[in-house]
Amino acid sequence: MKLIFVYNATSGGVNSILDSVRKLWKPKVHECALCSLTFGVFSEKRYWKSFRKTSGIEMVFLHKDEFLKQYKSKWLPKYDFPLILSQEDQALHIFMANTDIASIDTVEALVSAIESRV
Repeated sequence: MKLIFVYNATSGGVNSILDSVRKLWKPKVHECALCSLTFGVFSEKRYWKSFRKTSGIEMVFLHKDEFLKQYKSKWLPKYDFPLILSQEDQALHIFMANTDIASIDTVEALVSAIESRV
């Protein structure tokens, strides 16, 4: 099983800078709960990075534009981002929906939720 993390953000350097500015200016209004949980203003959170590197779970991280381009299909469901998908035998399944992610308050709680579902 592979987990595909899809951020509700657009790829690219300028967009990354704009996201950082938004986090500084209005941190409670950030459009991507997954971004807020896994990244600080300027870099990946240490706890998350450690989990990501040591968990043994295959993980892929994509911005929504990258995901839509890579998985483009007329049969692709309309997803609400951010979300985490699981991929097994080329089939995609919702592992954690955007509402699940939005209900999580800390990176530690996110890691716990992922571990309990794997």
